[in-house]
Amino acid sequence: MTPIHYRPANLSDAASIGRLHADSWRRSYRGAYSDAYLDGEVGDERTAYWTDRLSEVDADHFTIVARRRGAIVGFAHTRVDEDATWGALLDNLHVSHELKRQGVGRALMSETAVVLGGRRPASGLYLWVLQQNTAAQAFYAAQGGSCVEETIRCPLPGGGRAPSLRYAWATDSTLSSSS
Repeated sequence: MTPIHYRPANLSDAASIGRLHADSWRRSYRGAYSDAYLDGEVGDERTAYWTDRLSEVDADHFTIVARRRGAIVGFAHTRVDEDATWGALLDNLHVSHELKRQGVGRALMSETAVVLGGRRPASGLYLWVLQQNTAAQAFYAAQGGSCVEETIRCPLPGGGRAPSLRYAWATDSTLSSSS
């Protein structure tokens, strides 16, 4: 397999991240997000979102991309100090469908732990996953995450509501030790 390289995202990555994000949502969130949204505006909306996000210079968040042969094949976006109890929010973790189960997600989480550990050594890390996304739940559990809460999150992009689960890691060292 061609090697995968990891680096901080920059503004020129926004369109590629937006396309990957939209594809991931189309494949994983059908039934939770409206079909009209997933079949229509999600691509443009996610690209605009990432253009705005990556235009911001802010120490309170960071995005790491995975690249293979010059193309972005995964990304992780983290918001530092998001919650007083749980710590940093891993707000997005997506890997191209073709490379799932090949270690890219695990490596992105490990890279996230390294950056977070450099910024906030004692910070915990958490994320939200839709209850219907059982493959992601299995992945997070395999990375040492614990399901600590269930809630209905709304509104979702494009409208709607869905049962969601909070997965948490006590500290970044817990996460980095699972890789």
